[in-house]
Amino acid sequence: MHVRAINPQTWLGAFNVNQAIEVTGGQRVLYVSGQTSNDAAGTPMHAGDLTAQFKLAWQNLVEVLAAADMKPENIVRLNFYTTDVDAFMAKAGELVPIFARAGCKPVSTLLGITRLFQPGIMIEIEATAVA
Repeated sequence: MHVRAINPQTWLGAFNVNQAIEVTGGQRVLYVSGQTSNDAAGTPMHAGDLTAQFKLAWQNLVEVLAAADMKPENIVRLNFYTTDVDAFMAKAGELVPIFARAGCKPVSTLLGITRLFQPGIMIEIEATAVA
């Protein structure tokens, strides 16, 4: 498998994402539904703490990847859904390094929405991975 980043504009580099990713020769594609800050029993955790919610949602995503014999560097797309875009952008300096350190530089979309699946959840992370 070969993954090639395509970035005709460079400003997204500050957010550790690519404008496009071309994947050739990929044999497996994993579509991961939105991961949130729930514990193993499905209980929402870290009410009101966007950073802690992001970290747990990321941890849950990494667990799903591992169950599929993949790693964060296999991620080619991350979509972020948040109930507070301003809070997300204010915390971007803390949040982006979490996936950057894991070798993940995907294409990405950040969407502001009014509510997520469970009350109190502020962030949901959806991914596509290729191996």
